[in-house]
Amino acid sequence: MATSRAASLFRLLAQLLLIFAIWFATDWFARAVHSPIPGSVIGLGVVLALLMSGLMRADTVRRGAEWLLAEMLLFFIPPCIAVVQFGTLFKAEGLPLIAVIGLGTLIVMAGTALVVDIVFRWEHRRRIRAKSRRRELAGVL
Repeated sequence: MATSRAASLFRLLAQLLLIFAIWFATDWFARAVHSPIPGSVIGLGVVLALLMSGLMRADTVRRGAEWLLAEMLLFFIPPCIAVVQFGTLFKAEGLPLIAVIGLGTLIVMAGTALVVDIVFRWEHRRRIRAKSRRRELAGVL
């Protein structure tokens, strides 16, 4: 039991290191070429390309990504502290800031939902075509 737990912990750490390595590399690249696109966004594109091309399986980063998502609140603590630190700014411009944050959140959520829906439909069509091809090949043989 202890061995499987240690192996599970090692796998989680390896996946986190892979995710961080991709982030560091793409962040460095974005800074080196003075890209207007942040390195983290480029990193998401790289991971997506690796997953879609089959060069990387989803299991390669699944546990690390799940852990990062589960602990996401930790990544939002610094912005919360900034809100407290700049209380006078929020007192003066609070309503417009809240409106912009709310609208931005809605736009990001809608965009994410749209992309997930498009990818899901594409993947579904791809699986149906693959199944159809397998049936055709089985009928020929």
